[in-house]
Amino acid sequence: MIDQLIAQSVFYEIALLLALAALIGAIGQALRQPLIVSFIAAGVLAGPSLLGIARTNEYLDLLASLGIAVLLFLVGLKLDVKLIRNLGAVAVTTGLGQVGFTAGAGFLICLALGLDVVTSVYVAVALTFSSTIIIVKLLSDKREIDSLHGRIALGFLIVQDIVVVLAMVVLSAIGVGAAAEGGWTDILRVIASGLVMVGLVALFIRYGANRLVGSLARSPELLVCFAIGWAALLAAVADYLGLSKEMGGLLAGVSLASTPFREALAARLSSLRDFLLLFFFIALGASLDVGILGQQLVPALILSVFVLVGNPLIVLLIMMAMGYRRRTGFLAGLTVAQISEFSLIFIAVGVSLGHLAPDAMGLVTLVGLITIALSTYMILYSHQIWQRMEPLIGRGDRGRAKAEQAPPEAPPGAEMIVFGLGRYGGTIARLLRDQGHRVLGIDFNPTAVERWRDEGLPVLYGDVTDAELIGHLPLDQARWVICAVPDHDIGITHSDPRRTLVDALKEAGYRGRVAVASQRDNGEDALASVGADLVLRPYRDAALYAVEVMAETEPAVPRVSMIDPQDQRELAV
Repeated sequence: MIDQLIAQSVFYEIALLLALAALIGAIGQALRQPLIVSFIAAGVLAGPSLLGIARTNEYLDLLASLGIAVLLFLVGLKLDVKLIRNLGAVAVTTGLGQVGFTAGAGFLICLALGLDVVTSVYVAVALTFSSTIIIVKLLSDKREIDSLHGRIALGFLIVQDIVVVLAMVVLSAIGVGAAAEGGWTDILRVIASGLVMVGLVALFIRYGANRLVGSLARSPELLVCFAIGWAALLAAVADYLGLSKEMGGLLAGVSLASTPFREALAARLSSLRDFLLLFFFIALGASLDVGILGQQLVPALILSVFVLVGNPLIVLLIMMAMGYRRRTGFLAGLTVAQISEFSLIFIAVGVSLGHLAPDAMGLVTLVGLITIALSTYMILYSHQIWQRMEPLIGRGDRGRAKAEQAPPEAPPGAEMIVFGLGRYGGTIARLLRDQGHRVLGIDFNPTAVERWRDEGLPVLYGDVTDAELIGHLPLDQARWVICAVPDHDIGITHSDPRRTLVDALKEAGYRGRVAVASQRDNGEDALASVGADLVLRPYRDAALYAVEVMAETEPAVPRVSMIDPQDQRELAV
């Protein structure tokens, strides 16, 4: 029956592929896997080796090409010249160091596995790219995008994006050299055409981008339509000139990166990018021969171990050499323990140019599936992994980590220690200080730390899950430790940062009381059972106070939820 439906219309084929992708995606989501893994798996299932749904390759290739153009357009949007100029030394050094190490060591490993020189070069370069989409999504879900290790990771991801641009330029030149019948004459012609195109884009950035985009921004729908058309147009022009469509998409994004509307464009196009890339990954999975994949399992496992271990290790060593703590380097390093969707695109371009056999595509795809699947859990449970690895990596780098803001030592005599200086925790800290209490604030966002220091509040950079930090806090005179860190979506489990804090305080010999914030109405008993004396419920208590005001009753002093009246009198805010 499926064969008959597909034979009638390509629409039925696309509909079945979308339904299959949604089903596999739902299973992947339950396993906390990125959609890339699910979409490639859907492609393998839909391919000729299994279900045989994916048959009309020209439509899939067209949608996949458009998706790649939009993806590289969004990468170009991030490459603002001002942003690149302001990249920190740690981002540049770590990014270049990781790329150089992975490419060099990966090349030698590929040669040892019996791959030829050209294939080894391609695979080694592909191993250097990490997935910005996956890393940003996971760090955002964990609310660590503004942490120190999160900011550093985003910095060297930008460096990797620049390497992507250079790699695509080199590929375009190599492709011209391979396809040109006129030798150096054709190569020079294409290079000249490329320089002219880059020059025209530079003129557009200087004189026309802001004015044109500003006039179109009055209609958000028109702005999105223009962005897609602009990416497709420059991709077509670059392809016509002998460069690649990927280069055209990148230049289109770069041309709009300096406009004030780039963030709005990126936000509106991200969903379209994900939808169109679905067809790239489905087409990729459908093109893989399941039998050949089985033969490449051992080389893929070896390269996967290299990426999963080697990338975090080199990041850790570079950051330690630059004066960062082992913990910060370890957490930042875990973010690059996978290869990227760019790795697959890079290899696909090499196959299309005739430089690589299809076997290379299968090998890198297997490495991608393994590393993306495992690194997802490594990032999600990074703090638990650090607790296990800390004895092996070593302790006691306090005082040697000169690049971080954690030293200087905490001021003595704090009565109230507040973790998390967001809107809720910051208000608690400010009001306690105004009532005359000695308050020490702790936050893992370097910008928030500087802002509160400017306000005169004693504050340290630190993470609520860092047991070493807890052990160095002035806990002897503290009456309250208040955790105002927002809830994670993982519930009250061993990975809950509030439970980690309570356990660390017990180990440090803290004898005072602990208050923790909970945005869930059903979390009080679980929090109390792990040692929390007070449970703060910001939303519920704000709603109760609002009801008192609107009911024209005498409003009490704004309060937090307490376990007993004595506690309520001690900690009124």
